[in-house]
Amino acid sequence: MLILSLHKNLHLGFALLSPVAGSAGIAIADVAIGACVTQHAISHTYLAGDMQSLCGMSSSIGALLGFSLSGFFVHLVGAKGVFGLLAIPASLVVLVGILLRESQVRNFAYRRVKEKIVDASKVMWTTLKCRDVWRPCLYIYLSLALGLHIHEGMFYWYTDAKEGPSFSQEVVGSIFSVGAVGSLFGVLLYQNFLKNHPFRDILFWAQLLHGVSGLLDLVLVLRINLKLGMPDYFFVVVDEAVSRMIGRIKWMPFLVLSSKLFPSGIEGTFFALIMSIDQIGLLSSAWSGGLVLHMLNVTRTQFDNLWIAIVIRSPLRLIPIGFLFLMPRSDPNLSILPSEMLRTKRGNDVLEPENIEMATLVNSI
Repeated sequence: MLILSLHKNLHLGFALLSPVAGSAGIAIADVAIGACVTQHAISHTYLAGDMQSLCGMSSSIGALLGFSLSGFFVHLVGAKGVFGLLAIPASLVVLVGILLRESQVRNFAYRRVKEKIVDASKVMWTTLKCRDVWRPCLYIYLSLALGLHIHEGMFYWYTDAKEGPSFSQEVVGSIFSVGAVGSLFGVLLYQNFLKNHPFRDILFWAQLLHGVSGLLDLVLVLRINLKLGMPDYFFVVVDEAVSRMIGRIKWMPFLVLSSKLFPSGIEGTFFALIMSIDQIGLLSSAWSGGLVLHMLNVTRTQFDNLWIAIVIRSPLRLIPIGFLFLMPRSDPNLSILPSEMLRTKRGNDVLEPENIEMATLVNSI
């Protein structure tokens, strides 16, 4: 981020490589904390929903702060200055890693690293072949891939002075910050009212509302809201808050379920695998959405067919409802994997749950 901010004539390749490297670093940190949460979700099954709600709440609060300040900082220091400011949260992640208390692993058998990698690969393959694992993974991918990401077209429409509402950078940032509030509200709803309901029931209604809420964009693009006397800003804020709230409610069961699919000993590795499936689903959604916008000739300045893309997106969001049979019917507070996959290896080179920083939080609850 500092290179992007300070270098004046940066080569395009390096300009693309810098955010990729930054994202990779954040992904590694995400996998590390995901492994900690997963390990305690296995040993404290009844707290899995609470821990994921805590993570979701932290993410929403961070998004709220970021979106609230983004438009202001872009206007104040410009786009390159904002890249420089993004080095601060990255440095804070490094600081967290330094301050995290862990017990040192003694007498680690370095010569057995290859053997451990082979054993972990076998465990991963065995776990993936389990019916209760690959079916939810397939549903998560389908739910994300069929979302048809067309946010780029909507963003350019927001800022268009001719056909759109001509929002400024600060206004767009405030809209997304309200969306973060909706996401936070979705976490609170799940934590207080929905976490004990079966996965299928929550996902059915969340997926249904997800598809219906997409039609709010159609009302906005066709300018129906103005005919009803509703200002653009008010309608967009409501649309963003509702959409983010439903999206968070839909995402929370995925996180809770995912934390129950990891065998002991390879939590971080398997979490990375599950998250890669999620990212492939999001990439599929982005690529298919970009293809639809290209076929409909929707560009930065041409929005005549944007409403068609919205109409196509809404029914696609409902298709995952037909695949809900892939999700387990079990109690969300119970373990899903067979008991033999949840046994923790004992030995000098394996950390016990009590040796990890989050143990204090879990035990105090």
